[in-house]
Amino acid sequence: MPTALLDVAPGRRLTLDDATRAADGRGTPVQLGLDEIGTPLHEVTFVVVDLETTGGSPEGAEITEIGAVKVRGGEVLGEFQTLVNPGLPIPPMITVLTGITNAMVVAAPRIEEVLPAFLEFAGLGTGTVLVAHNARFDVGFLRHATERMSLVWPRAQVLDTVALARRAVTRDEAPNHKLATLAALFSAEVTPDHRALHDARATVDVLHALLARMAPLGVTHLEDLRTAADPVPQRRRRKASMADGLPECPGVYQFLGPGNEVLYVGTAVNLRRRVRQYFTAAEKRARIGEMLDIAVAVRPVPCATALEAQVRELRLIAELDPPYNRRSRRPDRRPWLRLTDEPFPRLSVVRRLPAAVLGDALGPFSSRSAAEAAMEALQEVSTVRRCTPRLPATPKPGASSCVLAEMSRCAAPCVGGQDRDGYAVAISPTRRALQADVDAAVEALHRRIRVLAGQQRYEEAATQRDRLASLLQGARRAERLRPIVATPEIVAARRRDEGGWEIVLVRHGRLAGTAVCPRGTDPMVVVASLVAGGESVTAPATACGAAPVEETELVAGWLERPGVRLVSVEEGPVPLACPVRGAARHQVPGRG
Repeated sequence: MPTALLDVAPGRRLTLDDATRAADGRGTPVQLGLDEIGTPLHEVTFVVVDLETTGGSPEGAEITEIGAVKVRGGEVLGEFQTLVNPGLPIPPMITVLTGITNAMVVAAPRIEEVLPAFLEFAGLGTGTVLVAHNARFDVGFLRHATERMSLVWPRAQVLDTVALARRAVTRDEAPNHKLATLAALFSAEVTPDHRALHDARATVDVLHALLARMAPLGVTHLEDLRTAADPVPQRRRRKASMADGLPECPGVYQFLGPGNEVLYVGTAVNLRRRVRQYFTAAEKRARIGEMLDIAVAVRPVPCATALEAQVRELRLIAELDPPYNRRSRRPDRRPWLRLTDEPFPRLSVVRRLPAAVLGDALGPFSSRSAAEAAMEALQEVSTVRRCTPRLPATPKPGASSCVLAEMSRCAAPCVGGQDRDGYAVAISPTRRALQADVDAAVEALHRRIRVLAGQQRYEEAATQRDRLASLLQGARRAERLRPIVATPEIVAARRRDEGGWEIVLVRHGRLAGTAVCPRGTDPMVVVASLVAGGESVTAPATACGAAPVEETELVAGWLERPGVRLVSVEEGPVPLACPVRGAARHQVPGRG
């Protein structure tokens, strides 16, 4: 069903903005099923493995014994144990440690026979979690043997009981986190003795004890295991349960404070997974940590598409002004670069730009300093005047010129050195650059940079380079946004990976609605419904269009993605196209 067509009352349609104000469309709590929370640990299959080897590194050492125990819900499902012929003598110190002698492994199978049997037993890659004490050692040997045999190591989740013990067992309880120490601490039924199966059985008891300790800290589901060993404060980890009821779909999430106030707004492709990440070691921002300590709940706003979620995030930040969001809080204050409206125009940085002059301006820029750098770049390669007074068409008697005129950097229209028509011809390259035809300006700046570099004036060359980058940034943004803002209506579609179509309705640069057309459904029926019920948008009075610049940029990025098809376009004064001689072909990847 199209997002812009959700019925809320007879004769009324829910717009994109209306939908952002409710978590479930009704404003009431929703009872979620167990399948929406995750996989409980008692339903997870663990394969606990232990190896004995001839040395401490896979390079130059071999496996001599493999032992493994498969458990689920505290019940042993099976065991695997075999000696392995390493193909080389076992060092005496290893024999003393493990009790495995050369005579014991002479008749044992080689790793080429054992490894496929172990992988089949373990069932890795099917949701099974591989567990080991000091997993880097055991998994390292197994992976090395797999690669040597030209096999593919299964993509499986690995859990290290050493790392888990560091989070759950304090130094006051145990002097170290060795397997024997932990087995004694938790009264394991089997005492580890450096034989693979015995050590694996002891690790099973240690694993169960550690998981029991971690449960009060929020480690209760399979998804929690990935971050169970992270160094996260316990008070924060306990709050990870706030993510349990969230859906696994695109959307916006709002962290709420004790008074139900919105502390932070974010967007995600998968709401539950993204919110969980806040309670792991991956989140290192101090201010977000402070926010998490205050937060008491998360309010989700599920969305049909990722684009819709991104746009809703921008609108909610602008509307709610959350204290812990730092970006997109003043989207209407971005600067533009234009020529002033007077007989002898000059370049000016402005905050508001009328829609009528959108075709003769660059921007919006990310900051005023970036706009001023672009202005200096154009002033460097043209004779546009730099003085700020408003000049009349006829110079005043007694007026005097500035130092730039004496340096032949300005034709001095202020004292009659250049008439109105001559000045218009002189600044025509600047006007073309403001219309996104920046070829001449870019070429002149490149020549200037090469001259300065040849004279070893590297700092000045770097300044010119940065000015050029700012100019291209503003020109590229203008040529991307100008056609979309000027177009009354765009309907576009993109095929979804799971089948069907993602359909977007854009009016004057504003996302007026989105819809998902399921596989097997006629997309034109959905398109017609979306167009009829989408948000009505009038022609904007400013160059920013009917939406903040960030929103129009999100729409432009979506339209530029591979596979997007234009369903219909209502042409405006500017064609929906990118200029051939525009800034895009000069753009350096990663800049602007």
